[in-house]
Amino acid sequence: MDKATDLFDHVLVPSSVEEEISQKRDRARDILQEALAAGKVKITTASNPRFVAALRRRLGKGESETIVIGLELKADMVILDDHAARTEARRLGLQVKGTLGLIRKLRDSGTIKLDEGNLYARLQEIGFRVRKDIYLEIFR
Repeated sequence: MDKATDLFDHVLVPSSVEEEISQKRDRARDILQEALAAGKVKITTASNPRFVAALRRRLGKGESETIVIGLELKADMVILDDHAARTEARRLGLQVKGTLGLIRKLRDSGTIKLDEGNLYARLQEIGFRVRKDIYLEIFR
């Protein structure tokens, strides 16, 4: 996450996503806390809870809030990995990137300097789960 702040002017994390990450006992939680303490990211909440609730009928809480915040702030991009959430976000006019797409962008820009194998191992260490064949497809 701290590397992502090098690419973007503003990195906002929905409060529901922060709650979800904070409940975990892994490196992702530590990375988020470090980024928050350094002022690199900010926590935000959707101002339209009814819209979030409507999306929650078919999407997760974090995905729903991410989409609503993206629309409210006219965000350049939202990061979503869930297929249904990505589809809905695009339907609503948002630009969507997945976590792996963001990581690929960071690697291609030289911000992340690990080769494919070491990067995959690092992602596994911090609790990010993805099938190796999907990972390799994105990083070719």
